[in-house]
Amino acid sequence: MTQLQEARKGIITPEMVQAAELEGITGEELRQKIAIGEAVLPCNINHQGLRPMAVGKGLSTKVNANIGTSDAYPELAPELSKLEIAVAAGVHSIMDLSTGGDIDEIRRRIIQDSPVMVGTVPLYQVMVDTHKAGRGLVEMTDDEIFAGIEKHCRDGADFITVHCGVTLEVIQELREQGRVMDIVSRGGSFITAWMLHHQRQNPLFEQYDRLLNIALHYDVTLSLGDGLRPGCLADATDGPQIKELITLGSLVKRAQEAGVQVMVEGPGHVPLHQIETNMQLAKTLCHNAPFYVLGPLVTDVAPGYDHITSAIGGAIAASSGADFLCYVTPAEHLGLPTEEDVKEGVIAARIAAHAADLVKGIKGAWEWDLEMAKARKALDWPKQIELSIDPEKAGRMRKAKNEDSQERCTMCGKFCAYQLISDYMGTPFKGC
Repeated sequence: MTQLQEARKGIITPEMVQAAELEGITGEELRQKIAIGEAVLPCNINHQGLRPMAVGKGLSTKVNANIGTSDAYPELAPELSKLEIAVAAGVHSIMDLSTGGDIDEIRRRIIQDSPVMVGTVPLYQVMVDTHKAGRGLVEMTDDEIFAGIEKHCRDGADFITVHCGVTLEVIQELREQGRVMDIVSRGGSFITAWMLHHQRQNPLFEQYDRLLNIALHYDVTLSLGDGLRPGCLADATDGPQIKELITLGSLVKRAQEAGVQVMVEGPGHVPLHQIETNMQLAKTLCHNAPFYVLGPLVTDVAPGYDHITSAIGGAIAASSGADFLCYVTPAEHLGLPTEEDVKEGVIAARIAAHAADLVKGIKGAWEWDLEMAKARKALDWPKQIELSIDPEKAGRMRKAKNEDSQERCTMCGKFCAYQLISDYMGTPFKGC
């Protein structure tokens, strides 16, 4: 049985117990969230060595890191290094988006080595394999699509992104309304090209029950992809995006009724003042299923700094209801991320997630900040480093900039506010 089916039967699984401990809640509290579809516990029956973590309402905001090869950089070793760096930086999930090299071997090694949940986009590999076979990218068959999906599930992927909501009706809406950037989702563009080439409905939508049966067998969580997510601020919250979201809402209910865990993916590029509305719409239309957002990025003009634009949007999105943030690295829109880009992306997204958890009142969030405040007041530098979201960087900067001062930092030196006020706060007040 899937975690959802077990939860509905009143069974608290060992995975629920482990995930609940990380949240500081009881297994029964988590079971109830999973049973009503407000949380998911992605843990494929074939992913050995997984540290189960839950995603959803009332739980700490989770962070995902995308890694994976490309045509230009097909080697496995750098991606395994990125995996290690992301996990060390505190990431909760990895997505393997490989499109170059031995994709099967890369995916299996990432799943084998990852202690956190792993997601994939099976359609990417189906497209690559079709191209390698000397056929056009849109010449893959229905059976090849579903065979590719089952292979990823069999290999241990804990969740898979599937673009089931990109239908002929949604594409017609896009054609009628128009957009600045049309479709920027790689999976969304692939499936759209396939439909227009074959003049047929999306097989992932048309044969949704076939997909559910595969996910049910391996207890794979479906991540319903946002193929029409906006790729620039000008396209945010438009008709095609919302029409797809409505479709995804109906697919959420069908998945849950079948016993399959499901979450929904969201935008994208969204201006600050529209983020809260987007989160409320998604939660309402998709029956409070966990919501997984890419960013969102709050401006289009910051290549090289998009981990920052993403963190700004991610903090607002998560504090408004998003449950899962996909990191964005400084290399977004520019190229494949380096190992350092991966770390910067993870840390930026974790900062956004924690800022949102303070708003949500997640257990332990306020306590963490309070402990840091106390350590700062006491000028307890080792404790401040220990409590930092990136202790390695904080420790390195402290050492580099304060070699001659063991008590104060070089910003204030002998004019340190903490030290000055502590010297006088204990002095009795003698009146005016």
